[in-house]
Parts: sequence; C-alpha cells; structure tokens
Amino acid sequence: MNSTQATLRDEVRQLADEAFYLKLISGYGDGEDANEYQIVYQGKPRHLPLEQARFFLMNLIYRSQIY
Repeated sequence: MNSTQATLRDEVRQLADEAFYLKLISGYGDGEDANEYQIVYQGKPRHLPLEQARFFLMNLIYRSQIY
C-alpha cells in the first residue's frame, strides 16, 4: 500500500468513525481487498473502493447536517 492509499484509508476511517457516531451507519471496517472498505448502511454491508467509500460517507454526513 502506498502513502496516498494509506492516507485515503485513514480519511475513510475517520469519516466512518464520524458517521457511526452520528448513527448514520451501523458498522464499518477494512474490506477483503486493500483498496476496499466495508460500510454497513441500512443493515446491509457494502464493499466499496476507497474513493467511492470516501464520497459515500462525505455525502451521508453532509446530508445529515442539512436536514
């Protein structure tokens, strides 16, 4: 894993921590693949590429602050 990927994984983990704290997701963790992250949303585990997981979590947190 290169440093860019490690930085992205750390950012995704921080976003997942925040989303979990806000009760927007019910679980999260590293995926089977190094380029993947698992997010449990609405009771269903989703295995997303790191970039997509980052976008998903940012969007989820942003929408929760609007409503």
